[in-house]
Amino acid sequence: MSCKQKQEDRPITPQEVIADSIPQEVPQVQKTVKSSLARSLEDQGMVDIHTLDKSILVDLKYAAADNFTGVVLYDSLAQAYLHPVAAAKLVKAQQLLKDIDSGYTLLVYDAARPLSVQRKMYDVVRNTPQKAYVANPDRIGMHNFGMAVDLTISRIDGHPLDMGTPFDFFGKAAGINQEEQLKQQGLLTQEQIENRRLLRQVMTGAGFITIRGEWWHFNAVSQSEARRTARVIE
Repeated sequence: MSCKQKQEDRPITPQEVIADSIPQEVPQVQKTVKSSLARSLEDQGMVDIHTLDKSILVDLKYAAADNFTGVVLYDSLAQAYLHPVAAAKLVKAQQLLKDIDSGYTLLVYDAARPLSVQRKMYDVVRNTPQKAYVANPDRIGMHNFGMAVDLTISRIDGHPLDMGTPFDFFGKAAGINQEEQLKQQGLLTQEQIENRRLLRQVMTGAGFITIRGEWWHFNAVSQSEARRTARVIE
């Protein structure tokens, strides 16, 4: 066996996956920052979901300024990290989805969120109407344990299914507990409701818990269990 074959057969490390996703024109200093954040998450026990299932798509919304805060919060981190319990459940949800339709895949928008990033996010919205939608870092949210994931369903070409609202939409149409009423009011269509139900089906089938106000947010465990069994990510 050639040296090249041996290199191809060995497992790919999370750092290599992240480094490969960086365009060549990005300065070396940016690679260092990105790798540093990834190493920090790994050192705190988080798992890059692509080491478990590379078919899950990732588009971290807070790794670019095109999010509701208008600020880059993740310093160019490209990969999604989760607590091992949450990561295993996400892989199961992907398998359930593939069993239903092989042309679909999960698309992750946010996953483990360091408390330092939570503080930055809260500071950005402190004096804005969006403050009500961002958890106070003093109270610790499920993302800060690596036990929550924000996601949708996408076609394998990267085009998300229509869920009725964008990710991080601040309004009643983002909620999941009155979808039939929202349809009667013309705020949701039957197709959009069915797409949401499919997302909930595979996520809850894998052991995730829904929340009422956001169709995209799922917790891997209860908050009390997270506080008992997981550490806050700094």
